Amino acid sequence: MALRNILTEKESVLHKVCRPVTEFNERLWTLLDDMAETLHKSDGVGLAAPQVGILRRVFVMDLGDGSGVIEVINPEYLVKKGKQEDVEGCLSCPGEYGITRRPRYVKIKAQDRYGNEITVDGEDLKARCICHESDHLDGILFKEHVIRMLEPGE
Repeated sequence: MALRNILTEKESVLHKVCRPVTEFNERLWTLLDDMAETLHKSDGVGLAAPQVGILRRVFVMDLGDGSGVIEVINPEYLVKKGKQEDVEGCLSCPGEYGITRRPRYVKIKAQDRYGNEITVDGEDLKARCICHESDHLDGILFKEHVIRMLEPGE
């Protein structure tokens, strides 16, 4: 495993739509392992492939709740419901935070590292993370959902 550089919002790759993953092989597994290590070293809760310069529909998340790393490939929403407003930040926008409006609950279908179909659902923080990381796959940063940016220390 290796640490990957996390790109900042100035990089054009973060504003592009990612392509689906079609090959489930060692190259993908290395990417997933590297992303998980990079996520943990950065103290984030989610990391999408474009944030490390790879334009593929892949993200990882670890909510720190003991359930470990969740790997998501080629996600598609099945359900979005409710509303929540809470603080969000992004590893690609260091030191910047804002109040965003997101669904309270989401359910997605996706694939695991072997290409098997999975479903992932969650509410509150997990729902925000799924939405935030899925947005990265479409070239959207959290700032596009911000109701109000927070001042440093707020």
